[in-house]
Amino acid sequence: MYNNVRLEKGLYHLSDKSFTEALEALDPSNQYADTPLAKLDAYERQLKRFDIRISGSECDRVEKFFTSTESAVLFPEFIRRAIKQGIDSSAMSDISAVHTICSSSQYLGCAINDNASYDTTTSQKNALPITEITEQASPLVLNKYARAIHISYEAIRKQRLDVLAVMLRSVGVKLGNAIVKAAVNVLKTNSGSSTSASGSNFTYSDLANLCGKFKDFNLNTVLASPAVLANILTMDQMLESSSENPGEAMLPFGAIILKTAQLDDKTIIGIDKDFALEMVTGTDLIMETDKIIDNQLSTITISIQTGFRTIMTDAVHILTKA
Repeated sequence: MYNNVRLEKGLYHLSDKSFTEALEALDPSNQYADTPLAKLDAYERQLKRFDIRISGSECDRVEKFFTSTESAVLFPEFIRRAIKQGIDSSAMSDISAVHTICSSSQYLGCAINDNASYDTTTSQKNALPITEITEQASPLVLNKYARAIHISYEAIRKQRLDVLAVMLRSVGVKLGNAIVKAAVNVLKTNSGSSTSASGSNFTYSDLANLCGKFKDFNLNTVLASPAVLANILTMDQMLESSSENPGEAMLPFGAIILKTAQLDDKTIIGIDKDFALEMVTGTDLIMETDKIIDNQLSTITISIQTGFRTIMTDAVHILTKA
């Protein structure tokens, strides 16, 4: 049971498991089915074990993690989760069709050559139209995104954990936005077409024409800068549009508009998010954990390796203006 799990630094250093996966192996969640603990993962059960409250009106302070050598082992994962939540709140998951985990800093994916017409009919003894799926000619080199957070235990020991989590999430948000910028650049340089707007400003007619560029795929996601998004929201046609999700903007023909601050005000990107982009991650979020556990905080270093590639270029179309 979770009360008997021995917590030690080595759980962070297993080559084939994350800290949470190591805890799950020692304390499987399936044994808590139909119990009050069913909704907690192995890490959250350890927080309950040591009565560490990380949110709510009775939220604890940072020093609560350091009441014992075992409970201190949980603090790096608290930091990692807060930063990861910030990263995950970016648009990455909204624009990626696939998330691939790679064990190295380079990734060699597949490419598809699908130029032969699907309208071609055939008969017995005639050659069939061909679709080729081959290994890419060159590997995708993953970029490393990193940050050093200067922090001391004395500065944060009396700080509420929920306040610290907000600060750490904000770091994750900005790191995630930097990663999204790389994804935007890949989409801009590997698209099926690029069309100019009819005038100096984007119009609803331009958006409709962008939708018409999608033949085999569907325009279900539109990326626009905050200024362009604001312009779209003032269009008369948007009065007829609504979304089931509060705070979500949707075009009348069903495409979700994502505010993308990494995009300039002269470009709109339309994608079929189910076919357009592959996100490749070489490492999960990495931190140096031992000094955190030993209460020797001065700098927390975090890093993540990732890259993007377009899977189907005809699932990506660009709209620009002068």
